[in-house]
Amino acid sequence: MATTIYNVAMFLVGCHALWSISRVESKEVFRKFRMNLYQVALTGSLLAFVLAGTFGRLRLLAYGIFLHGILVLVGSGLLLWQRHRRLAAISLLAALGIGTVGADAFLIEPHWLEIRRFHLSSTKLQAPLKVALLADFQTDEIGEYELRVLRRTLQEKPDLILFAGDYIQEANPERYRALGQQLRQSLADMGFSAPLGVIAVGGNADSRHWPSLFEGLSFTLVEETTSLDLSQLRVTALSMTDSFQTSLKVPANEAFHIVLGHAPDFALGQVDADLLVAGHIHGGQVRLPWIGPLITFSQVPRSWSSGLTHLDSGAALVVSRGIGMERLEAPRLRFLCRPELVFIDLLPTGEPASPGG
Repeated sequence: MATTIYNVAMFLVGCHALWSISRVESKEVFRKFRMNLYQVALTGSLLAFVLAGTFGRLRLLAYGIFLHGILVLVGSGLLLWQRHRRLAAISLLAALGIGTVGADAFLIEPHWLEIRRFHLSSTKLQAPLKVALLADFQTDEIGEYELRVLRRTLQEKPDLILFAGDYIQEANPERYRALGQQLRQSLADMGFSAPLGVIAVGGNADSRHWPSLFEGLSFTLVEETTSLDLSQLRVTALSMTDSFQTSLKVPANEAFHIVLGHAPDFALGQVDADLLVAGHIHGGQVRLPWIGPLITFSQVPRSWSSGLTHLDSGAALVVSRGIGMERLEAPRLRFLCRPELVFIDLLPTGEPASPGG
């Protein structure tokens, strides 16, 4: 209902703006054009704030910018073409620019997967290991894109696969169960596994029944914080709640120690480990040049929101931008923030990284 009200109201506001442009005298064109843009932007922002919550507001603002904003700019450009050619050209070029951003954000980047690799060395390791980190599928369909990510993971032959939570985001219980069954079957058909295992934790977008998504598979599913000893590694997998704890304490271990959490907030605590890995932030999902992510929903510094960060403690923090994106009420877009599949090569000190690995 909020979407319908918003779009009808914005359509009327846009029509009024174009009507006023068509009637204004030539000497007042620039002032009226600028005033109309202010009015459309202000109305769209106020309506979004009144009609919806956080993610709903973002969705409505996306309609305001990428639908109604473009319509007003194109309409103004056409109406002004004979009277004020330069202003008309600016208006049409602005519409083209916004449309190009929208095409990238909604149609291209959400499924433009990037393979990202990091290399870490340690005296605690006796042999090279490859770790795959998959975070935030956060999908409401198991389509070719999701299956391609899973197949691509197995192609790398990782020694250990870590799932950082947020798997299916679907409000309808029946559809959630159907998607879970589809995901389980797909993983089983692929023989999705790794020599040191597959470890999964829950995310804040997951239902409390998320372990059922992997029922019958040889995964280690962690709901409460647990430490696991695997060959030359110790992996501490955090509960969803613990991953958000900025005062979390995790003791040291003689083996190379990996701490897996959904959110990276735990990295602000006293976590004595070699490698911390997380997702949750989606890299911000929308990033701007020289500014970075606009929203993170995390307490870590914005510079930690994506990629590799070497912490003062000596640990390395890797935060994935995630596979999917926010859904339900949120606008389904990414901008300058491609989804990613992360591989981390762990190497004994002094051993060079393998080419392309």
